[in-house]
Amino acid sequence: MMRLRASAARVGAVCLRHLYVMRSSPVRVLEMIYWPTMQMVLWGFFSNFFRTQSSLLAQAASIFIGAMLLWDSLFRSNLGVSVSFLEEMWSRNLGHLFVSPLRPAEYLMALVLMSLLRTLTGILPACLLAIPFYEYNIFQMGFPLIAFFVNVLVTGWALGFVISALILRFGMGAESLAWVVVFAFAPFSAIYYPVSSLPGWLQAFALCLPQTHVFEGMRSVLFEGVFDYGHFQAACALNLVFLLVAGAGFLYSFRLARQKGLLLGTGE
Repeated sequence: MMRLRASAARVGAVCLRHLYVMRSSPVRVLEMIYWPTMQMVLWGFFSNFFRTQSSLLAQAASIFIGAMLLWDSLFRSNLGVSVSFLEEMWSRNLGHLFVSPLRPAEYLMALVLMSLLRTLTGILPACLLAIPFYEYNIFQMGFPLIAFFVNVLVTGWALGFVISALILRFGMGAESLAWVVVFAFAPFSAIYYPVSSLPGWLQAFALCLPQTHVFEGMRSVLFEGVFDYGHFQAACALNLVFLLVAGAGFLYSFRLARQKGLLLGTGE
């Protein structure tokens, strides 16, 4: 019990360090809110145009706004891990953290908690503004929304761990990956169109990505009113594998960086 309490205290201390940074820089908080809100406004007006065309396109309008909000949740989740890690690298503070009893696994837990906070800070205002602006309430989805949101969060965390591991391995020259990697998967994630729209040889690859099952499941709920447990279970299973592999990859890269004395520097 004492060890568990000490572990929770160390995780909380890392989170508190980032909260102090956010509190001292309101611009950082505004940036979290700005981009999801701006995307919601742009896609919302685009969707309003569709609503005037036909009943089928009116349904598509809901898909666009819902898909944008979930995709941005994935992007924010990835950034929440990557940017929190990069802030330690930019300030040359990573080595100082691990002079304390903080364990790498505890540090990952803190990154996950900060990612959740950053994502909610950015996404919730956009979701709430969509209600008066476009009469679209994503919260009406209920349990499917929670299931989809948790899955895109976990996908973002796994990507964040991979990117952080690459930065540890290849140095700060790889920091741009935090903003680039997630968009490399966008064409195959079936965000705004079904997997069947992809060429046959790409469909198998797309279905190996957890976020693809999330967006397919969301369309099933909005178009057919059915929660597809098959897509939900596939997304959960893939996320579990991705998160374990990505976490193990980060811990391995961290151990190498510690052995080579790179935690206080900028990498090789």
